[in-house]
Amino acid sequence: MEYCNGRKTLVFLPLIATSKKFTQLLLQRGFKAHEVNGQSEDREETKEKFAKGEYDVICNSMLWTEGFDEPSIDCVIMLRPTKVRSLYAQAIGRGTRLYPDKKELLVLDFLWLTDRLDLCRPANIICRNQDVAKKMTDNINESGELADLLEAEMQAEKDVIAEREEALARELEAMRKKKSRLVDPLQYEMSIQDEDLINYIPQLGWECMPPTEKQIKTLSDYGISFDMIETQGKANLLLNKIANRRSAGLSSPKQIRLLERYGFKHVGMWTLNDADKIISRLAYSGWRVPQGLNPSTYLPSSLEGQSL
Repeated sequence: MEYCNGRKTLVFLPLIATSKKFTQLLLQRGFKAHEVNGQSEDREETKEKFAKGEYDVICNSMLWTEGFDEPSIDCVIMLRPTKVRSLYAQAIGRGTRLYPDKKELLVLDFLWLTDRLDLCRPANIICRNQDVAKKMTDNINESGELADLLEAEMQAEKDVIAEREEALARELEAMRKKKSRLVDPLQYEMSIQDEDLINYIPQLGWECMPPTEKQIKTLSDYGISFDMIETQGKANLLLNKIANRRSAGLSSPKQIRLLERYGFKHVGMWTLNDADKIISRLAYSGWRVPQGLNPSTYLPSSLEGQSL
């Protein structure tokens, strides 16, 4: 009664019985309320009367989550629990149409669904990545101030990259200590600093399929563990990257795995010959780091002066 008077309101309830009960409660308090369900024979008439303002509240049991368009609705009440974000968004979407003199949509979310099923924010419209959109929204909420959306997006991208790199650094450190003949795909991607691999998302149908036996065998031959490669698209991209690096004379996955276990950094940026020389020195020293060689600071002469 405090918030909905003067508004055109749509109420979603869990059952037809509760929808009818709630309608009666509203009528007792002076609202022009009406209930509609799948068995109602007056659904079209109800829509017309609602549009004309003869009803100011319509109660339903998830009947009008989609396929119902009354742009003048400026209040939606959620009394129907759901764990599905798309269903929640459809219900709220009944009130997001533009309409003359309509300034905003009021959502009364008595079940706190928004805490779990977040709706579309400005960040979702301009950000290409959901992680960036979430970080941007969190940053704006924490600051409590109006923000330039493009500047906020750039800052969110930087924050997400920094957080991801910090998490990956911890994960990679643990990977390097594992005794394994094959290099983990994530370690390989980070070592060669390849954004296409790190940010890869399947687009086409075949890309979403599991890797083929031929792809798995070829990856193993190259020294890449296939356990974490879930799609044909990722396997195909990875194999193409390895082939291109071989043609360019850059370090192999097996060289990266071996040298990074000894603590050498950014081995993915080394040439094949640079990596081979250090491996030969390690072998000559009985697979111990030679005296005077510091793996954490060592850079091949071909990379000196470069920012890695």
